[in-house]
Amino acid sequence: MNFTIGSVEEFKTGVIIPIYKPYDWTSFDVVRKVKNQIIKVFREKSGEKIKLKVGHAGTLDPLAEGLVLICTGKATRQIQELQDAPKEYIATIELGKTTPSFDLETFYDQVFPINHVTEKFVKDSLTHFLGEQEQIPPVYSAKNINGKRAYSYARKGEDIEMKPHQITIFEIELVRFSLPEIDIRVVCSKGTYIRSLAHDIGISLNCGGHLVKLIRTRIGNYNTDFSVTLNDFEKFLSTL
Repeated sequence: MNFTIGSVEEFKTGVIIPIYKPYDWTSFDVVRKVKNQIIKVFREKSGEKIKLKVGHAGTLDPLAEGLVLICTGKATRQIQELQDAPKEYIATIELGKTTPSFDLETFYDQVFPINHVTEKFVKDSLTHFLGEQEQIPPVYSAKNINGKRAYSYARKGEDIEMKPHQITIFEIELVRFSLPEIDIRVVCSKGTYIRSLAHDIGISLNCGGHLVKLIRTRIGNYNTDFSVTLNDFEKFLSTL
């Protein structure tokens, strides 16, 4: 774990905790869990109740896993700076099938042949995604549309217009080719939807595709090599 703390009181001053978010948890679930763990240990150590400010630097979808930065106390002032930092992901894309949500939240809606897809074709196609570009967010997303989350319209079958926004792909490479799946590593700007990228890659390969697994491996200078699971964080707290 890449933070140093000698007592539970330091969480009030401010600490950045690199947590490895498990699959099927929301980022807010992680914030609530960490906050409750710290408050519980502080109460056990001092017999006092504390008010503790806790937040996270960048939402990670429930169907994704990986790095979430939890900020406490005065470290919450760094949240915007951390959110603005480049992110790195490892994404698994299944080619030949599409879904309305661009991931596993919804069932397949179309199937396409993939016999024309080669490793070289994939590598060549990925180069076209480098640099600044406009990206359309998924309809099944938390994007705010007229005061509501986009997914609330999508789940009711209501048509909405998703406007493109500017993103930057700094690095993109193929790390595994095992049809119908490919794994890619992506370093991108904030606001990038990897689900949309998976969908667009499928289009570029003339076979469709959707995201089946996503791991966030880095935020700025923080990476998963020095992250801690929620269980290990709880064990760490008991040693203070």
